Amino acid sequence: MRDKQSNSFRSFGGPHDLGDPEDKSLRKVEKEVLIPQIMRDRAKREKCIQEVEDFSECCKNSNLFMVIKCRKQNAALIDCLGVWYNDLKFKEECTLQYLEQRSEYRRTGISPNLKSKRISST
Repeated sequence: MRDKQSNSFRSFGGPHDLGDPEDKSLRKVEKEVLIPQIMRDRAKREKCIQEVEDFSECCKNSNLFMVIKCRKQNAALIDCLGVWYNDLKFKEECTLQYLEQRSEYRRTGISPNLKSKRISST
């Protein structure tokens, strides 16, 4: 449904009027921004652990000269991340993860970010 004043897409329906929790279609921003962000975060946290650690350690030890001194570690990190960005199976996993988070949000009305803050504060 389009809003006549702003001509922007709005989701309606579902238990909290946030959209249908079972809808699996993706908007352009989800495909081009949100899912790649999940891919980056997961690749850094799960797949390129050693490269992230090496680059971070180099940056800590190099201060202002990190741009010059850490080229090798930065290149290794970029190469590792590139492998995972281009892995279709990994992209599908991240897409499914995003769709599950979005469905949960639409069902409960609670943002995944707020949910994790509630869990960590209790």
